[in-house]
Amino acid sequence: MGKVRFILDALEKTQKSFTGSSTDEIVSINDLRDKSELSILGGPEKIALTNYENYRIKKLNESANEDDFHEMYKLLQVLANLSPFQEFLSPKYEI
Repeated sequence: MGKVRFILDALEKTQKSFTGSSTDEIVSINDLRDKSELSILGGPEKIALTNYENYRIKKLNESANEDDFHEMYKLLQVLANLSPFQEFLSPKYEI
């Protein structure tokens, strides 16, 4: 349940820090993945994407069993879809 709490805390932080209007858009890790196929990413975007990928690999490798792996995979996907990429510039995601 700690993993779910972690994801919910990250999403809550995103919601609190996002003060843009409804027409503003949050750029997520998955948005950066799409953008990287079409153009060159900027410095912070590259760092955030690299941090997320390394963090994802680390967390998935820490899985104790297959069920744990699948649960963590789903939670990381939620984080990649809903959190702004700036979240992954935080030192806690640097590996």
